[in-house]
Amino acid sequence: MSMIRDLRAVVRPSRPSLRKSLRPDTGAYDTTRDPGTPSAVVDCAVYRDGARVETTKPLTPHEAMRLVRRDGGFVWIGLHEPTEAEFAGIASEFGLHPLAVEDAVQAHQRPKLERYDDSLFTVFKTIHYVEHDQLTANSEVVETGEVMCFTGRDFFITVRHGGQGSLRALRHRLQDDPELLAKGPSAVLHAIADHVVDGYVAVADAVQDDIDEVETEVFTPGRRGGVSRGVDSARIYQLKREVLEFKRAVSPLLRPMQLLSERPMRLVDPDIQKYFRDVADHLARVQEQVVGFDELLNSILQANLAQASVAQNEDMRKITSWAAIIAVPTMVCGVYGMNFKYMPETHWRYGYPVIMGITMVICLGIHRTLKRNGWL
Repeated sequence: MSMIRDLRAVVRPSRPSLRKSLRPDTGAYDTTRDPGTPSAVVDCAVYRDGARVETTKPLTPHEAMRLVRRDGGFVWIGLHEPTEAEFAGIASEFGLHPLAVEDAVQAHQRPKLERYDDSLFTVFKTIHYVEHDQLTANSEVVETGEVMCFTGRDFFITVRHGGQGSLRALRHRLQDDPELLAKGPSAVLHAIADHVVDGYVAVADAVQDDIDEVETEVFTPGRRGGVSRGVDSARIYQLKREVLEFKRAVSPLLRPMQLLSERPMRLVDPDIQKYFRDVADHLARVQEQVVGFDELLNSILQANLAQASVAQNEDMRKITSWAAIIAVPTMVCGVYGMNFKYMPETHWRYGYPVIMGITMVICLGIHRTLKRNGWL
């Protein structure tokens, strides 16, 4: 099996799992933690020659790094929404740059790649599609999270924010591929990047279905062949806002992926670096889709507003036409309702039916003329 096939198989997206600690000695999940381990640490393990080093109890970051310095390999630490105090010890142990530490703790960062002396700091925005039966003006279409990665020579640290984007299943798949894990921390960085971008592809397909649904409703003719009255513009605006949030996650990440695929970096294994090009290609395709979504929604919104305007004009024409028809009997009734003594035909026996007949003929004539001209 070729290396690229292995890489793609390892990083295929999966459902997030529960936040528990994995006991290396039994392989079972356990919620108990070592007293010296910060509560934000989801998992901490040492990998040597592509295999997880088994220990009798969960390792603290300090213990894991001590094993690495003594016997080699690298440590992979996963954290979820750590506080500044919880992350301070880890940052000191691994010599992380204060600016990167601040970004990792505070979150809400733009996707980026920053290089420091002994580490790379990468920010990914994770995107999760929110299932909904029907798109409304308040529907949440995409939900975002963040994954920050610190890549060093002998360590890899992930800091995750948000309820989505769990990396536990990805860790397990990587552990099932020791040949890939033997490449070191850069192999984990590639796996996470590919995992995130594959999530973008799935979300883009789901958002495309929502846009197709709105587009169909906008351009479907009205009942009885009339002009379409469009859809609620608030629904289109909501979908456009969600697409904009998607775009803010995808577009800034393209340059970091290109740098990882094109520029040699001493912390990225040469055998792994060329596969970042595959990630960058997929990301570029998703970005083109998202930009297309934005432009298409602009066109749909303009068409919807135009159809609403046409429908309003048609309603006004009909109202004006009926007002013109009703004006004739209104005028006649108004004149004969004045009760003047000397008025034509007021004392003639056939005066009432004749006036009513003339009024009806005039109204029917006006109705026929307006209908022939398309006003009714």
